[in-house]
Amino acid sequence: MEIRFENISKRYRRKYALRDFSATLTGGVYGLLGANGAGKTTLISVLVGLARADSGSVTVDGTDTRALGREFLSQIGYLPQYPEFYRDFTVSEFLAYMCALKGIPADAGRKRARELLDTVNLGDSGDKKVGALSGGMRQRVGIVQAMLSDPAILILDEPTAGLDPRERIRFRNLITRFSKDRMVLLATHIVSDVEFIANEVIILKEGRLICQDTPQSLESECAGLVWTVTVPESEDLGQFDSFNISNMHRGGGTVTLRIVSRSMPHPAAVHAEPNLEDVFLSHFGEAEV
Repeated sequence: MEIRFENISKRYRRKYALRDFSATLTGGVYGLLGANGAGKTTLISVLVGLARADSGSVTVDGTDTRALGREFLSQIGYLPQYPEFYRDFTVSEFLAYMCALKGIPADAGRKRARELLDTVNLGDSGDKKVGALSGGMRQRVGIVQAMLSDPAILILDEPTAGLDPRERIRFRNLITRFSKDRMVLLATHIVSDVEFIANEVIILKEGRLICQDTPQSLESECAGLVWTVTVPESEDLGQFDSFNISNMHRGGGTVTLRIVSRSMPHPAAVHAEPNLEDVFLSHFGEAEV
């Protein structure tokens, strides 16, 4: 399957949420990265039919998604950024309701729901009211509903919001297992969510495509731009205010800074291996992040 965005633009009043966005997706995991307001949710809304682009087209294997209609939508599992739940339903009732909406037979739906609840560590929560769950637990229920139909395309908008570090690791491993022979589009501003599982990373800034490539290739493009500097605690740290600082650690009477800069930020600076967070910072700058 190939999804192609061609010159997608979308404007709300006078502000462009997307401008001339073009990209091609095939299989595997795509990390859609961008600061808040970069256009990630708008792009997803256009893809799933919740918003209509002002110009451009989205095609699947050469056919416009608007012409495909329900045929295309039936292949999608979708978790929006702010999912709504029927809070008085139990988890099992909510998932049974979602199975009915998706046309999944009741017996098959119950079996699938149990398997997925076990996978996200909610196997004993089927009888709990959705409204009584923590935010992280509700987010995991949302992930389960997105995967109920075993979709060919899984679209997740900020899916790890509210998850603790252990849950986030479990989620990443789940996505890696699920991505075999499928397409996953994961929109986030949390770089670690995609750094180790994305086959390709798409970076959006102010509605425009900045780059699309593998994490390794993007990191290699930042070679020579990442520095570490260790200075005494007594040294004035204000001298680094004009630089993009990705990390700062204090200990043992010294302060160590990780800086993304085209120029050497300090006489004691040494080059460091770049990571995807450095790539993100190089495009957005510390203030935007």
